[in-house]
Formats: sequence, C-alpha cells, structure tokens
Amino acid sequence: MTTILGTYDHYGYAAIALLGTFVGAWFLLWVTLRSPWADELHTWRGVSPPFLGVVGVLFALTLAFLANDTWNAHDRALNAVYQEADGLRSIDALAEHLPAPIKARVVGAVRDYARITVTEEWPLLARRQNSRAASDQLDRLLSLLAGPDVSAVAPTGVHGLMLSQAVQVRAARGLRIALSQTHVNPLKWLGMAFLGFLTMISIAMVHVDQGRAEILAMVIFAAAAAPTAAIVLVQGNPFQQPTVVHAGPIAALAAEPGAQSSGAGGAR
Repeated sequence: MTTILGTYDHYGYAAIALLGTFVGAWFLLWVTLRSPWADELHTWRGVSPPFLGVVGVLFALTLAFLANDTWNAHDRALNAVYQEADGLRSIDALAEHLPAPIKARVVGAVRDYARITVTEEWPLLARRQNSRAASDQLDRLLSLLAGPDVSAVAPTGVHGLMLSQAVQVRAARGLRIALSQTHVNPLKWLGMAFLGFLTMISIAMVHVDQGRAEILAMVIFAAAAAPTAAIVLVQGNPFQQPTVVHAGPIAALAAEPGAQSSGAGGAR
C-alpha cells in the first residue's frame, strides 16, 4: 500500500488541492460573514483593491513556474523516447554496411532491445520502475558493437558512428528512467498553497463589507485556481495517466518485418 501511495502521490495531492481550496474559501467566507468575529473584521474595511493584485500575481507566478516544470518534464521525456528510437534506427541502418551474418546479429540485438523495452519496461515506468532485462539487452548490444566481430569488419567511420549511437540510446534511456521517477515536491506546492490562501484572505478583506461581492469573488478564484493546480498535479509523471508518453517510435521498430528472425540471430 505504501508503494502504491508513493507511486501515485500526485493524484492524492491533486485531490488535496481541489478540496482544500474550496474548504479554505468556505472557511474564510464563514469567518468574515457568519462567525462571532465577523463584526470585528468588518472594522478592517478599506483595504485597497490593488493590494489584491500583489499577492495574486505572486500566486499566479508560482503556479506558472510549477506548471512549466511539469510540461518541461513531459517534453524532455518525449524527446528522450525519440532520441532512443533514432539511435536504434541509426544502428539498424549502419548495419547495412556489415557482412550478412554480423548484420543479422546486430539487427537482432537492436530488435530484441526494442521489443523488451516496449513489452516489459514500459508498463514498469508508470510504477517508477525499470526492466533489468532491458538493461542487460542494451549491455549486450553495446558489447557486440564494441567487440572484435563488428570492429574487424565494419568501416572505421561506420563503427564509430554505431558506437556513438549506442551511447545515445543508453543516455536517452537513462533520462527516460530518471523522468519516470518524478515525484511531487511537497515544499514547492506547500509554498504555492500558502500564497493561494493569502490571495483568498486578500479577496475576503478587500470585499469584507460587501458580502455578495465577496462570495462571488471567492468562488471565481477557487473555481479558477483549484482545477488548474489539480490539472498540473495529475500530470506530474510523464509516464502515468492522463498524459502518457507512449513507446510508439520504439514499438514501430520492434514491430518491423523480420524482427523475430533477426532477434533469433541476435541470440546466438
């Protein structure tokens, strides 16, 4: 249970943000309109409306920065997948310069890695895990490309390019796995929540002697801030729903004709 909660913590934080905002708005409305201290608070009327903008801008900027971090992580994960697939396809294409038996082994190793990545590792990314089998297959591919069988028959320039592409695949996979480990940073969101609550206090005090206007302003703010924060939070991990980075580019390589026969050759 602890593992599951840790894996999907962003959904819990999204629920807290959604409910907490409306509970906070209700609490402030009760304090300023219905509580025993309401009359005392009305003596603080006169807070200038432009003051609301100061706190509101700070809250908006904080939420915007957090949203930018989320979108940036998603874009980096997508780029990593395409770089990984591009590196594999490059090795596949460069293998055309090798003798048929060596080419079959290289292509088989590439296809085996792509297949294991798609079928075994991708489902694990949503649980912030990775596949040992995929790691071992990538090591076998690198070992094959760096070994004497390939280096002896590959043109010098081609061999160097194949090795550099294999290194790119490893780096892209490492970035992909690192981004799949993304967790919500509670301190960042606690700071954002604090600024949001201060913004609601500012709304309440600016309209403290205008009950209906205060209710309307508070509801509008809560309706804008809470869903926005929840949307950002539920997309905190790029390999989990609702916006999943799919393995399409790598899956296309694994599904190409000849993958099975090539994979058999790579197992020799």
